[in-house]
Amino acid sequence: MTESDAMLLEGDAAPPMANGEVVFEAPWQSRVFGLARSLCELGYYSWDEFREQLIQAVGEADEEAFEYFDCFLQALTNLLRDKELLESGELVMREREFAARPHGHDHKHDHKQDHHHDHNHDADVTG
Repeated sequence: MTESDAMLLEGDAAPPMANGEVVFEAPWQSRVFGLARSLCELGYYSWDEFREQLIQAVGEADEEAFEYFDCFLQALTNLLRDKELLESGELVMREREFAARPHGHDHKHDHKQDHHHDHNHDADVTG
């Protein structure tokens, strides 16, 4: 079994897939997915431990408002808290910081500049 095979999520823990690839609807989803895998690879927990938390989070989710990656994040948060790698107070503080960020906070340009682009300039990369 390869490392990738060992990190498969199947059944109730399976992520949304298309053409054999995980489907992410927002950048934070791919980030939390990568973070969970990286922390496992670094030895903070086993993938089986994470999978158990994920199955539990999916099982506890409201069927009508089910969002897979909300469950994924909850599972990771619970596991980090259980492993005492994350303090509850720190988590609450981080959640508030992220919630207070304006929409589009992570794009990279000077906010004093106009958001409109000169399409001719953007297309002319050869000079």
